[in-house]
Amino acid sequence: MSRTHLKLAKVHRHYGEGDKMVHVLEAADLTVKGGELVAIVAPSGAGKSTLLHISGLLERPQAGEVEIVGVGTTGMSERGRTLLRRNTIGYVYQFHHLLPEFTAIENVSMPQLIAGRSQKEADERSRHLLEMLGVGKRGHHRPAELSGGEQQRVAIARAAANNPRVVLADEPTGNLDPATSDLVFDALSQLIREQGAAALIATHNHALAKRADRVVTIRNGLIEPIEL
Repeated sequence: MSRTHLKLAKVHRHYGEGDKMVHVLEAADLTVKGGELVAIVAPSGAGKSTLLHISGLLERPQAGEVEIVGVGTTGMSERGRTLLRRNTIGYVYQFHHLLPEFTAIENVSMPQLIAGRSQKEADERSRHLLEMLGVGKRGHHRPAELSGGEQQRVAIARAAANNPRVVLADEPTGNLDPATSDLVFDALSQLIREQGAAALIATHNHALAKRADRVVTIRNGLIEPIEL
């Protein structure tokens, strides 16, 4: 049985005070196992980004526990959270956020170099990931020379560069046409399953969400399964 890589237990997150307090998550529970892709579909403002930020240790909940690969983070220092995030979590955003002055290979190699890999090792893995995602021949091009779909596939390769145990994606196909969205989602799914990562993907695209292993939503502060 696959190990649970991401677990939220009784997580609370609210904003504001008094009458203006907004409860986003209330005793929310979620588990995602290695190799599993979970899509989250909810209206704008329901808390999808908050859920991703908490899962990625970018925000702390007011109560509850967030476990990454079995490690509880409630009492962890900011330094500890940063190291755990850097070593175990990969992010894919709606906007690719590639560094414009660097090539595709250099963009994918950068997080590996920060993690201590040699230039040769980093570049070899970068080329492998870009090949796997169908953009190997574009490795020496800068982002401005790539199409939107190519840029996003490079961003996925960068997120996967350090073999994360958890992959979080916030509307990763939001800026792409339907055909390109399919290609990018396929590439992301393939990478997640091959690397055995747990993936939580926020999307408004119901057709893509249906291809996930499970679909959940946020309702009354709880994370609940839904059928599309």
